[in-house]
Amino acid sequence: MPGSPRDVLNRLCAERGEDFAGLSRLIGRNPAYIQQFVKRGVPKRLDERDRRTLARYFDVPETLLGAPEVPGNGSRGLIPISRIEIRASAGPGAYTDDEAKRPPYFAFDERWLRNLTGSAVQDLTLIRVEGDSMASTLADGDDILIDQSDGVERLRDGIYVLRLDEALMVKRLAIHPVTRRITVQSDNPAYADWPDCSLEQLSIIGRVIWAARRIA
Repeated sequence: MPGSPRDVLNRLCAERGEDFAGLSRLIGRNPAYIQQFVKRGVPKRLDERDRRTLARYFDVPETLLGAPEVPGNGSRGLIPISRIEIRASAGPGAYTDDEAKRPPYFAFDERWLRNLTGSAVQDLTLIRVEGDSMASTLADGDDILIDQSDGVERLRDGIYVLRLDEALMVKRLAIHPVTRRITVQSDNPAYADWPDCSLEQLSIIGRVIWAARRIA
């Protein structure tokens, strides 16, 4: 489960490189306010205005920061999705020495998620993009949702996460309609494509089905 609002906020800060003092200033509080909330539990819960501001800033559901569920909103609840603490490189490659799932900080509306995919929750994973070879489709720091059940068996043109020499990469795959040979493409024209690859040369982790981006 996502954990308490203090745990969620602490993870968000650590994973996105934010500091407590900066977040306190964001909501118009004294510099120690968020640190006291996270570390000491003071106040016991975030003010509604502060909670809403932080949820919008981090682009997460407000319920993760303590907002009550609203009955009758047409949804059956929120589904948390685990995140692997690695990055899928849109560049030279991100190594997977510490490939372990951590408690999720993203939770998706169940109805929205079911409209996106019919795959089982355990087949869905969030990872973060590193590098610019997939710009402007995917940017450095984007969070992407991977469907690990949508891989080799249903392979088609699209964006996938691949494992190459123990590194993870996110690339576009284009399949020749006759030979079924694969071209591994970067959306950024500054990067070269890898043409005429066989399926045996690629270890496909899953298909990218959704991306979240922080607007600067």
